[in-house]
Parts: sequence; C-alpha cells; structure tokens
Amino acid sequence: MQSFAPLKKPVSFQFGSQTITWGDGKNFVLFAGPDIIEDEGLVLETGREIQKVTRELGIPWILKCSYDKANRQSLGSFRGPGVEAALKSLEKIKTALDCPLLTDVHETVQVEPMARVADVIQIPAFLSRQTDLLVAAAKTDRVIHIKKGQFLAPWDMKAITQKAVQSGNDKLLLCERGTTFGYNRLINDMTGLVEMRDTGFPVIMDVTHSTQLPGATGASSGGRSEMIAPLARAALAVGVDGIFLEAHPNPDEALCDGPTSLPLKDLAPLLKSLKKIWATHSL
Repeated sequence: MQSFAPLKKPVSFQFGSQTITWGDGKNFVLFAGPDIIEDEGLVLETGREIQKVTRELGIPWILKCSYDKANRQSLGSFRGPGVEAALKSLEKIKTALDCPLLTDVHETVQVEPMARVADVIQIPAFLSRQTDLLVAAAKTDRVIHIKKGQFLAPWDMKAITQKAVQSGNDKLLLCERGTTFGYNRLINDMTGLVEMRDTGFPVIMDVTHSTQLPGATGASSGGRSEMIAPLARAALAVGVDGIFLEAHPNPDEALCDGPTSLPLKDLAPLLKSLKKIWATHSL
C-alpha cells in the first residue's frame, strides 16, 4: 500500500515542451539550486551539474534561486546583486539551461516583474499569511509554492490556500520547512506532512531550511547540513510530492545559508538513495 495515494487533483504545469506534475504518485519533483545569485557563473555551473544528475536519474527538476534575501538577520548580510541585475541574470541562466525557474517574492510590487521570469512563484515562510502578496501571486496564474510559516500548524495552511483559490488560482504547492521549537531551533513533524496534504494540495519538503538554526551566530543563522539527508529520506519514506533543497559547490564559502546548503558533490548519492525509497511506494 502506498504511503500517499495520488491526489484527486494533481497539479500540472507546462514549461516549454516539458510538463511537470506533482501529486500523481508517479515521481517526486526536485527544486534545487543555490540559495541566491552570488555570481551568475556559479549559478549557471551549479545548475548544469544538477541538470546532468537529474536527467541521468529521471527526476523532474526546477532550478531554485533567490534574487534578494529580504529577511537577513543583519543589515550587513549579503542580499544579492540588486533586483534589476538579478532578474537579468536569472533570465539568462534559465534560457541557457532551458529549464523552469522558481524564485520568491517579498512585496506585491515584485510579483508582476518576477512572473515574467519565474515559472513558479514562492511565498516565503515568514510571509505566508500576507493576504495581498498571496492574492497578487495567484493572479499571475503561475504555480505558487507556499512555504508554511514556522509559527503555523499544518492544518492552518487550508485557510491560506483558500486565499489563492478564491483569487482564481488552484495551482498550489505547500512546503514544510520546519517549525519553531525554541531559541535557535527548528523541528520537523513528519505526521504534519500527511496532515498538510489533507488540504488536497501537493506537499514539498524543504530539507535544507529545515536544518536551520535561526540566529544561532548572533548576526546570522547557523545550520546542521549533516541532517539534510536523514530528513530527505524520512520525507520520501512518509511520501511527499517533491523535495526542495539548496546546493552549493562550496558551502563554507557561500555568501548566504552556507551552513544549511548541501555540498554539490553529495547531490547525486542523495538522489540515488531517494529514488530507491520512492520505488518502495509502488510495492
């Protein structure tokens, strides 16, 4: 018996000649890429390696990369090259790789220009209850990836999805990225994955931000990247529709979220193990 049965209404989206579907139980989808545009060349080369690995393994992949980190702990933390430059870079990278792209928005004024470049619009966890932001994103008719706030219960996401649905968009993905447990600590409740999927929408597990230790260094967040693989394996064993992760060629030198990034060299071994776990769902 499958851990998760296919949803009554899987979410499908056309990206050029490629159709990617979440929730049909046939495969899991991977969102992966660097946390932010540090350097256009780094993002492009990282994307090429992820693309190579996912094609070899037959895993649908969408490039994930942020253009601006608006929720850094310190004013001096790296936020990116600026919105205009980042948009141009993301469009160039997406075209060069011929792949779909996910990026996030923080304000309603960013939604329309982002929608011209991004195929999937992400609502950050801290902003998951921002009605105007959700409504604006819904009106683009893009797939919307809503991260569950660290302060929310899984069932709280039902009301949040209705903001988008009532605005005319039901192409929604819900993302688990950890729940606040105490100072500098997040935890994951695997039963919450099942409960959140009861909303009728596909569920994605963010296995990198879930390892975050918010504010642990005083000026920035720390993390436990060694927990990425265990969390990913656990989520696939329970049964999720996708995995979200950030990968970097050298996390120790990353300008943002290095402590929670997966070393790029470890991506292929992790995905191979996840494919084996996924295969057990059809037994």
